[in-house]
Amino acid sequence: MIKRVALGISGGVDSAVAALLLKTRGYDVQGVFMRNWDIADEKGNCRADEDLKDASYICDKLNIPLHQVNFVKEYWNEVFSHLLKDYESGDTPNPDILCNKNVKFKHFFEYAQCCLKADAIATGHYARTSFGSYLENYKPNTNVRLLRAQDIRKDQTFFLCQLQQQVLRRTMFPLGDLTKWEVKHIAVEHGLERIALKPESMGICFIGSRNFQDFIKEYIEDKPGKFIDIDTGQVVGEHQGIHQWTLGQRSRVHGIPEPYFICQKNVKENIIYVVQGTNHPALYSSLFFTCPPHWISLEPPELKKDSILHCYFKFQHTNDVVSSEVCQSNMGLIVKLKLPKRALTPGQYAVFYRGNECLGSAKIIHAGASEFSLNYLKKRTRDFCDENNESDASSDISFNKGS
Repeated sequence: MIKRVALGISGGVDSAVAALLLKTRGYDVQGVFMRNWDIADEKGNCRADEDLKDASYICDKLNIPLHQVNFVKEYWNEVFSHLLKDYESGDTPNPDILCNKNVKFKHFFEYAQCCLKADAIATGHYARTSFGSYLENYKPNTNVRLLRAQDIRKDQTFFLCQLQQQVLRRTMFPLGDLTKWEVKHIAVEHGLERIALKPESMGICFIGSRNFQDFIKEYIEDKPGKFIDIDTGQVVGEHQGIHQWTLGQRSRVHGIPEPYFICQKNVKENIIYVVQGTNHPALYSSLFFTCPPHWISLEPPELKKDSILHCYFKFQHTNDVVSSEVCQSNMGLIVKLKLPKRALTPGQYAVFYRGNECLGSAKIIHAGASEFSLNYLKKRTRDFCDENNESDASSDISFNKGS
């Protein structure tokens, strides 16, 4: 029987209402504030200090205890250091997924069990499981499935795509059946107007309001290189490091009437290839390859039979899902999309869905161009060679991130 629940309190309205709902149901709620980052921003402020004040206000208002736990070391070693390595190698990581996997649903879970003797943990994420919002359908020795929230716009299963069974079986998501509007309304009804009106945190927590390039140069040295127009082969500008840019991003090439966008990276030569126009065909891919996948409940039976898994895919939280065909390879997964996606980025997670279930995820290691964009680029290469009386090298075009 579940009596004591450790709830991650962030200082925001979602975890506040989750605490209120748990307390209303009679659980012994233990609030836990996790300090994962303690370095001040460019204005000398540490956002964690402000969040702690709000977390204390919430717990005082609801008359529940608040425990503070410091996971700064764990966050640095298991999230931030990996993030830096990925950026240096030309990838674009997702720190939120890594934080949930390695800190919020690992070290927090261990702390709740060992130090607070909690029977379960809870968070303010918008998600559901097959065990129910309050584990009312819990079954021992049974795999739990991760399900999308009722409010699809706020659904956060994307960020939970690497969770382990051991933790998910003992996790409550009290907001899974509520909309954001309902959550804010509940907060106001119970005297938490101040928290309900608090602006939502956006972007990566440790960057603050700083420009990303300004932030990352504090940890990775600049390494100047060239921006090259992939259509013409001409140098059109200089960059200060591959780690400062991600695929699909608008580049800072001045004096050009139509803006350039990041198309590909050549890590070995420190070259960033760019294209003009946000919808240039070279920015789109319909095939990609991944590392070995993490399946949340069970490996899909189709893949066990060396068959094709038909499911839906997304690689960004705000993107709509796209129909896909997935098969196994020796290295991981091969994924073919029904419609090409813009800026499929190595280092990001491909997250797979079937119906309302989040099946799992795998890190993207290489995205191939769509057939249309590949033919386009080969034609442009032939045209360029003809114009300059050079041999046709179109057959040598490679879209590997390091080539």
